[in-house]
Amino acid sequence: MKATRPCLCFIAAASLAASPVWRAPAELPFGKLAVLELREDDALQPPLPRPGDEKLGPLFLRSVEAMPDGRGWKLTVQALTPGTAIVPPMDLGDGRRTPELRVKVDRSIPFGAPWMGVGGGREDELPEIPFPYGWASLLLLPFVSLGYYLVRRWRLNSGKRLQRRARAAFAKAWPPPSKQREALDAAHAAGREWLAAVVGDEARSWGPREFRAQALDPWAIWVESLDAARFGRATPAFPPLLDLKRSLGGQP
Repeated sequence: MKATRPCLCFIAAASLAASPVWRAPAELPFGKLAVLELREDDALQPPLPRPGDEKLGPLFLRSVEAMPDGRGWKLTVQALTPGTAIVPPMDLGDGRRTPELRVKVDRSIPFGAPWMGVGGGREDELPEIPFPYGWASLLLLPFVSLGYYLVRRWRLNSGKRLQRRARAAFAKAWPPPSKQREALDAAHAAGREWLAAVVGDEARSWGPREFRAQALDPWAIWVESLDAARFGRATPAFPPLLDLKRSLGGQP
């Protein structure tokens, strides 16, 4: 009986010294899921309680699955911090503690590529998404089309606007309020501007012969009457404004 007592003490000490063991790969990929195993290899020990909560040290615990033989757990983790991940010993709640686990988290990228991590510095920030100016500009097409139509219409009507302004200016200057040189020159300049807007710039130099050749007889008289007034003659008289408008196709 005395001989068996040391054996029983040895067996009890061995059972107390037994602890779960980690089985992990040599390296964990950065940011990817990996599987760790926590096993109890001593068949005399009861099954291991479910370990972990949300994290195993720096490792994020994503899922926990019991092994088919009931001797341990498969823990799916994700490493989001490069370097050496240290999982400290954990109390499983039944007197057993897990050993410390050290595993390297390798972070490798292609040469020259940006490093994108979690909780890193400015080099780890994701690049800003550029604003899609090309696609957004499609929303401006209706406004651009409307603007093009308005500008084109405005340019097409610029000649008519010029004619209206020139006709209104001539109507104010004709007939001359007096036979002073300034009044005669103002009436002559306003008439030439109107002729140039309707007929063309060549009408600025036309004389009575050219006007009659263009069937613009009232304007031939207009030139002759201005020349006569400059030299103090009364004939021919100033032609009526209505006749000058009708000869250019204007409204009375």
